[in-house]
Amino acid sequence: MQNVVLDTNALLMPFEFRINLDLELKRLLGEFQAYVPGCVIGELRRSSSKHAAVALSLARKYPLAETEVQGDAGVIEVARRLDAFVVTNDALIRSKLRKLGMKTIFLRSGNHLAIDGDY
Repeated sequence: MQNVVLDTNALLMPFEFRINLDLELKRLLGEFQAYVPGCVIGELRRSSSKHAAVALSLARKYPLAETEVQGDAGVIEVARRLDAFVVTNDALIRSKLRKLGMKTIFLRSGNHLAIDGDY
């Protein structure tokens, strides 16, 4: 089973782009376990997005992965620890992850998820 770490914008995707995150991840990976880093919960609580409250509700569906590190570094730390894909549309974190040789999944064409790179 493949592990997946969801960052803040991944949890907003279902409400901004009307995609089913679980179905898309299952299509790409088969069986998977998604985790939400603790730092992402904090970001959603502070977010000004009109979808933040429902994204926070969605985040509660997945196990929480504790980390003392904040922001992108926290997402990366959890993904490393769990040997997981990171689901994100954030170009900066995708670039950081690529340089570290880590696996990412992103939203392509606004309607489906795709794996970044050769995995």
